[in-house]
Amino acid sequence: MAKRIGLIGARGHVGAELVRWLERHSQFELGLAVSRSVVGQPVCALIPESRSHLRFVDDGPAAVASLGLDALVLAMPNGESAPWVAAVDRLAPETVVLDLSADWRFDAGWYYGLPELTRDRAAGQKRISNPGCYATAMQLAMAPFADLLDGATQCFGVSGYSGAGTTPSDRNDPQKLHDNLMPYASIGHVHEREVTHQLGHPVEFMPNVAAHFRGITMTCNLHFRSQQTLAGLQSLLVAAYEQEPLVELTPNAPWVTAIAHKPGAQVGGLTLSADGRRAVVVSVLDNLLKGAASQALQNLNLAFGFAETEGLLP
Repeated sequence: MAKRIGLIGARGHVGAELVRWLERHSQFELGLAVSRSVVGQPVCALIPESRSHLRFVDDGPAAVASLGLDALVLAMPNGESAPWVAAVDRLAPETVVLDLSADWRFDAGWYYGLPELTRDRAAGQKRISNPGCYATAMQLAMAPFADLLDGATQCFGVSGYSGAGTTPSDRNDPQKLHDNLMPYASIGHVHEREVTHQLGHPVEFMPNVAAHFRGITMTCNLHFRSQQTLAGLQSLLVAAYEQEPLVELTPNAPWVTAIAHKPGAQVGGLTLSADGRRAVVVSVLDNLLKGAASQALQNLNLAFGFAETEGLLP
């Protein structure tokens, strides 16, 4: 019997992606779609490619927690998940909760689900914090070299404007972004703190928004405690990712056009300085997928004991 998944915030960019990918999954079905802005309308009428005739509802936390869903995915802005988590904790503690916001990423009681780095702790988890999109790109680029790093790593990230959500702002206005690159939150971005916390290594992150809709390019400037060789660093990348079905290594710096609409990431373009003490590596991913929806499906697959890539790869 398919696992019934409830989705809170189903009308946003990530929610729409989750609806589409859940419909491709052999073991999951969309059991509830909550969005206060489109109550009563069928999902398939508003989300392209969806076949679901389920209607959007505006049920509250207690009502949703009482429905007997197998999992609840919270696709809401930061700071809004607490009432939903409290209701599930009180009324249906065995329901799996996966939160896409930053609300629980620093909570030791929650599993931080970046499967390529943390899947050894995934079995049986009921409270899952999905990593941030920029944070996923940074960690995939940095993690193979974590034991060699010295000093802060500088990460320059460029995201498509879908990362700014659906509420109108300068950062998701295509006309204002046209021919522009818009820096924001250049110090203290939550994903800077997230990566520093998860890797135990300081990160200096500079995010920017560009005029394309989806995709992140992350350029990471690494400093090493001792001299390295290019062959040695390449071997670390291969060891980390050659068996990973959703991470592809590339000899040249990857482009977002190669990964858009795909559930994984690419890492490559590794370049080493003449003194062997500094390297640059680039990672790219679709911020709506490996940065959110497809990573959420990886985590749900692991939580329910399914193949990790079920519903994600042919």
